[in-house]
Amino acid sequence: MKVFVIAGEASGDKLGAALMAGLKQLRADVQFDGVGGPLMQAEGLTSRFPMDELSVMGLAEILPKYRALKARIRQMADAVLKTKPDLLITIDSPDFCLRVARLVKAASDIRTVHYVAPTVWAWRPGRAQKMAAHIDHVLALFPFEPPFMEAAGMDCDFVGHPVVTDPIATAEEAAELGSGTVVMVLPGSRKGEVSRLAGRFGDAVTRIARRLPNAMFVIPTTAGVHDLVKERVASWSVPDTVPVTVLDPASSDKAAWFRRADVALAASGTVSLELAANGTPMVIAYDMAWLSRMIISRMLRVDTVTLVNLVSDTRVVPEFIGANCVAGPIADAVLEVLADPQAQKAAMDLTMQRLGQGGKPPGLRAAEAVLQRAKQPAVKNHQANGQ
Repeated sequence: MKVFVIAGEASGDKLGAALMAGLKQLRADVQFDGVGGPLMQAEGLTSRFPMDELSVMGLAEILPKYRALKARIRQMADAVLKTKPDLLITIDSPDFCLRVARLVKAASDIRTVHYVAPTVWAWRPGRAQKMAAHIDHVLALFPFEPPFMEAAGMDCDFVGHPVVTDPIATAEEAAELGSGTVVMVLPGSRKGEVSRLAGRFGDAVTRIARRLPNAMFVIPTTAGVHDLVKERVASWSVPDTVPVTVLDPASSDKAAWFRRADVALAASGTVSLELAANGTPMVIAYDMAWLSRMIISRMLRVDTVTLVNLVSDTRVVPEFIGANCVAGPIADAVLEVLADPQAQKAAMDLTMQRLGQGGKPPGLRAAEAVLQRAKQPAVKNHQANGQ
């Protein structure tokens, strides 16, 4: 069985590696081709070019590399058509991956699978119909996503979220970090996010510190924003007597701090699921460039963007988005959650249960779904048929 698989970012590399491991467990004859990072390569993929070439975010970053990316799209489509795999599996990175799938489907009947459903439940629902023109099967991370994909004409299986397999520090490891109230602060993993949010998060931290003078603040970082976070935190008006620690991205204590924290102030994103996995109550805050805020606010189809709220079907995690991303109310909410975290604790437990905690690993579930659906015939040339 030949599988051509493409991932374009570190998160996709992680998903792809787990899926490949699952396929190898179920099919001894599986062979892989395509593009992936170090984790997928460790599972047996020889990447046709470095995955880092595809890890481009934002319009300003994409434009200088547009010609090169367009050439890579054509190169990948040609490689798939030439090698004639049983399956083409594309993982996230829709701007690249779905363009490859479109070219492949226009010229063949190769079955196409896309891992990670687009957030059509939140905004731009028309993406599902466009995607259905060249994708046969979608692997979804969230249990509420399959109906949206199926309504557009694609097969779709919820296979679980990878957060349920992430390692969690033990209670003993967390206890080794000491006693006292710990507030974790997470102002984003991209430079644009940190630039917009760090000042407001710092003002909120200052307000919290005045009311909790014995608290300490811990700020995990990623490699791409570590220096920027340190620079912005240095300008915060927090009293010198209040401990504020910016963790190195490679810190061996990072997982233990996630478990140890009593409450977190975090930018919107999948970090809310990491916090939920650790049982850490949270407040979510986020803002974006003014024009993006105006456009997206008019397009949103949900009343919350926090994944814990969405998966648990509750609204217990306070969120301050766009014009509401203001330090005073954010600080008040953090203190309120710290004083009474029980409703969030229940919602976080339910979230992890619904995402597959305690069941089969998502990579294995994804592999089972792929093989089961692959028994069904792929639709040939959707675009040509006007579907």
